[in-house]
Amino acid sequence: METIAYLGPPGTFSEEAALAWGRSEAHLLPLASLPAVVTAVETGAASSCVLPLENSLEGAVTTTLDLLIRETALQIRSELVLPVRHMLAVRPGLQLDEVRVLHAHPQALGQSRRFVERCLPGVSIVAALSNAAALTDALADARPAAAISTRRAIELQSAATLAHDIQDHPNNQTRFILLGAEDAAPTGSDRTSLCFAMPENRAGSLLDALLVLAEARINMTRLESRPAKELLGEYIFLADIEGHRLEPHVAAALQRLRQQTTFFKVFGSYPRYRPPAPAASK
Repeated sequence: METIAYLGPPGTFSEEAALAWGRSEAHLLPLASLPAVVTAVETGAASSCVLPLENSLEGAVTTTLDLLIRETALQIRSELVLPVRHMLAVRPGLQLDEVRVLHAHPQALGQSRRFVERCLPGVSIVAALSNAAALTDALADARPAAAISTRRAIELQSAATLAHDIQDHPNNQTRFILLGAEDAAPTGSDRTSLCFAMPENRAGSLLDALLVLAEARINMTRLESRPAKELLGEYIFLADIEGHRLEPHVAAALQRLRQQTTFFKVFGSYPRYRPPAPAASK
């Protein structure tokens, strides 16, 4: 049986992504941190793991980027985009005007600031390790406490929903990736993720790298930088491109790009996520 590791406890958005990938056939393994879920696969305790990569409001998940760049040789096998719906949860019977403490994961808090500032002014904020842990902490708090959590966590912990969809933007989404020992075989509709560093800080060095992809008519869908963590002003660039690393024109372009860089790493090639078609109206 396949085992999928994810950032627990049960009730997190990562568990929702793991459920979507594993369905009923896989065993889901909740762990306490993102480095732990990667280690589980590297040591054989799990066959794959789920990591959040980026959020449409908050941007990249830096812990995931650092793991991909420096700490693991695992490959991206798949991607998934999930809508993020934040709920305000409490123990049954507690009213909104009675809440004095709010437990929340920092990202969830950052994505729900408008509601918190308008409806919970002056409450004490307590950081939580995950959206599910926030609710666990709130229910265990002797003070009148609420949590920013998920619908599944509320169901699992028999809590009450005081307010739904409190996120600042209705189209809040998180992109998740599935890592394993190998990436996916070509499908004809793929994406490749990679990172690279340029040999010197000079005008046009990044342009030279991008021209390699442009000349091969390879579309880039994402580009961002991350500090190299060695010298101030040195950066690693992360990119997503269309195509599979095994396609001849992509492989040739990646080889040319590798020759122009001082650091180069492919995170994997995998099928591009396609949102499900809307249900037909009757």
